[in-house]
Amino acid sequence: QVQLVESGGGLVQAGGSLRLSCAASGRTLSINAIGWYRQAPGKQRELVAVIGSGGSTNYADSVKGRFTISRDNVKNTVYLQMNSLKPEDTAVYYCNAEVVIATEGYEYWGQGTQVTVSS
Repeated sequence: QVQLVESGGGLVQAGGSLRLSCAASGRTLSINAIGWYRQAPGKQRELVAVIGSGGSTNYADSVKGRFTISRDNVKNTVYLQMNSLKPEDTAVYYCNAEVVIATEGYEYWGQGTQVTVSS
């Protein structure tokens, strides 16, 4: 019912910047919040940033001051601006949508986009 497509990943040098995009389609009016997660090999998937329908945001301590999440409801797209990238930011980044339909809550995931930061 909701499809998510991430883009914008790539290879950057430490200190560089990238902007990730998450394009949503389907029942986008039912999306309550969208978050960015990341997972490195051998590590647990972790929340990076989340933005609610009202514009409230929350960030992992490791990215505060460096990453910014924003939402364009007209384009049905969420962005993650990543500045001052560090090698430890290297991971597959996933977009997650929290959806409420009737009284049921659902989560949808994109395929992920690779971010690699070289030292």
